[in-house]
Amino acid sequence: MNAQPSPGLPASADARGLGRVESLPADDHRRLGRELDLFASDPLLPAGMPIWLPAGAIVRGELERYILQAERAAGYAHVYSPPLGKKSMYEISGHWEHYADAMFPPIEDGGSGPIVLRPMNCPHHIVAYRSRPRSWRELPLRIAELGAMFRNEPSGSLAGLSRVRAMVLNDAHHFCDPAVVAEEIALVVGMIEDAYAALGLAGHSYRLSLRGDGPKHLADEALWNRAETVLAGALEDLGVDYEPVHGEGAFYGPKIDVQLPGRGGREESFSSVQLDFLLPQRFELRYAGPDGPRRPVMLHRTVVSSMERCLSFLLEQHAGNLPVWLAPVQAVVLPVDPSSPAQARAVVEVGDAARAAGLRIDVDDAAEPLGARIRRARLARIPYRLVVGEREAAAGQVAVGLRDGRGLDPMPPQRLAAHAAEIAAARSQQLWP
Repeated sequence: MNAQPSPGLPASADARGLGRVESLPADDHRRLGRELDLFASDPLLPAGMPIWLPAGAIVRGELERYILQAERAAGYAHVYSPPLGKKSMYEISGHWEHYADAMFPPIEDGGSGPIVLRPMNCPHHIVAYRSRPRSWRELPLRIAELGAMFRNEPSGSLAGLSRVRAMVLNDAHHFCDPAVVAEEIALVVGMIEDAYAALGLAGHSYRLSLRGDGPKHLADEALWNRAETVLAGALEDLGVDYEPVHGEGAFYGPKIDVQLPGRGGREESFSSVQLDFLLPQRFELRYAGPDGPRRPVMLHRTVVSSMERCLSFLLEQHAGNLPVWLAPVQAVVLPVDPSSPAQARAVVEVGDAARAAGLRIDVDDAAEPLGARIRRARLARIPYRLVVGEREAAAGQVAVGLRDGRGLDPMPPQRLAAHAAEIAAARSQQLWP
């Protein structure tokens, strides 16, 4: 297809969460997202609810595919649950008491009781657990979902994809016997470490978020002490250094937060593992144990945060140079002379070889100088630039330019495609072996 020049930055982006992009630092994800055409906002869209554009949808699809595969390999069962629930469900969970300020107002439902957009997925996964009697033989039961959530954040706090009102969270809940909690935490920590390696996210640290002195926390002191002791012991058994921080626990229990450096050196929570003895009590969860009825323990966990927050970190940590497996366009073919019949035939052959290997490929054969088209590919952060001139066309080769500025010797397009596809399939941070 004929590539069109990337649109320039608008004079101002929508003030409802994206801000004026031309005044933002070059490494701010809001500016990068606009430059790379990944997401956008609009006065007709609600504040804090940007739209994923086609290139951004490709990145999100790859992220979702990665985490779904990782969860299946780890023994998770996936569900789809509705994004609304009865207000009474959130009263049982405690969200209405402790989180109502961040929830959208209830909607009347014709006499069956008010319903609300969910701010969390955990009550729905509890409903999935208790949909039928459970036995100790099927535990631990790990329920996962890429679930939509809605939070009525103050408009002044909205920021691109890092702070939104609608998000899709990589969420999961483990229902297990207390004796295996440490093993389940180890499983999640391993998944987090693997994900950060695949995503190329660096500089993370662990925080043990404990209860504070205020009234926001539920459950009694004995449950809190027990949960905090279990989490600390699990981290110590894994040999993970951590910092205990009081007052940062959830209202129903303490948690392990994995912190990532954000822009300006500030530290932000990204992944988490929360231990919960309270909600299984409140929802009267049971399973049949070998010696009678028992109550499960619940772990709440997210590995790659929400899809929105994950992309914001990826863009800023990589300065827009996403790993090959995530790049919306992985290679672009550039004929030196778009009017040359020989080069046009060669471009088709190169494209066919790349697509056959599973690469996402584009062709920029616009009637512009090659230098202008190379610059466009560089600004788009495309990993591989495949240049075809008369000499390459005659030899059945391509000249390869890498995103990092390196140039490779001319090679057959099948060789280039095979190596690039191997790097993408391995979710490597490399551009070339």
